[in-house]
Amino acid sequence: MIKKFHVLYVGQIELDNIGLNGTPANDRLYSDKQLAEGFFTARDVAQLMDELGFDTLWTAEHHFQREGYEVFPNLIQLGLWLATQTRRLKFGCAFNVLPMWHPIRMAEDYAMADIVTDGRVVLGVGRGYHSREVESFGAPLLDAEKNRELFEEQLRLLLTCFNEQRFHFKGKYYEAPPPVDYRGYKLKDITMVPRPKHLPVEIWMPIASGKTIEMMAQYGLKAMVTLNGEKILDDVIRAYHAACHKHGRPIQLGEDMIWGAGVYLADNQAEAIKKLEPAHDERFKWFAPFGFVRYADEQGRTWGTPGAPSRTPSLKDGVAQKAWFCGTPAEVIDGIKSIEAKYPGLEHFMIHWAEGLSPREFKDQLRRFAKDVMPAFKK
Repeated sequence: MIKKFHVLYVGQIELDNIGLNGTPANDRLYSDKQLAEGFFTARDVAQLMDELGFDTLWTAEHHFQREGYEVFPNLIQLGLWLATQTRRLKFGCAFNVLPMWHPIRMAEDYAMADIVTDGRVVLGVGRGYHSREVESFGAPLLDAEKNRELFEEQLRLLLTCFNEQRFHFKGKYYEAPPPVDYRGYKLKDITMVPRPKHLPVEIWMPIASGKTIEMMAQYGLKAMVTLNGEKILDDVIRAYHAACHKHGRPIQLGEDMIWGAGVYLADNQAEAIKKLEPAHDERFKWFAPFGFVRYADEQGRTWGTPGAPSRTPSLKDGVAQKAWFCGTPAEVIDGIKSIEAKYPGLEHFMIHWAEGLSPREFKDQLRRFAKDVMPAFKK
């Protein structure tokens, strides 16, 4: 049963001339002042969410984003600041791109944030998908197998930092500590200082593939899925559930998962689609080339595979797929509940902020959602 409500804000600034026929994504170029807007938008949205009773604001780590779609380079630092601007809201990292970090540095930064905010920063990790970012930081992405190998070793070192009081870690890419002389003795182990206040550390990760699911279950990671069509959503929820049981985690179907979808409330569905469509289309102008169209056709074939649609999806496609819910509060409630009913362990629903929607309009949607939709799930 859904109990907690989240928002995903990937860090877009207020984009101009949006929509399919608007400014091409690769042609967007903004000033330093404009690119800094995202921090203060995050603060304003966080303060509103705090008042309205939402649980967590999730943001995304990205770099070099002169196009203005994703402008937050450090989520732990952002969460620390936002915690000082709010009372109780949590701040999730969706996601710290681990191949661009040293895992001990990430572990230390998170531990400090966990202590000083008393658990209000939520850790999430990912492998990355922007070649411009990951390769520029000297890590592999184009070589998917090397990326996966590096990420898994980094994850093991990260967990070792959290879970072992004293440790020596030796892998293909890292040895910590190295066998060096220190103050008259040979160094054999180290202790991370500080260690998190809240153990074991809750770590979230996006579901990207079957191999990812197996790794997540093996290491005890929780899962986020967003803007997936109903068929693909069902496939990944069931695959994650099965993998967790295989690795000794007897969770319920939908447990330890955050399900995200797009939402727009209006007096009727036609009006909602009309108002949201330019922002929806702007999102897919940027994200579709990265493979972020997770829909299936009537035969169960994933879009982009042989025989299935390969075009950029329309908002009406997304509504039909139950990846986007548009209409009256009653229609949105019914849509969300139709998914909730399938998964007895599902407790988390997340609103995906369509990247072209203005902060003013999105905050209005949050107020309407909190007033007219959330109460239906808290009876």
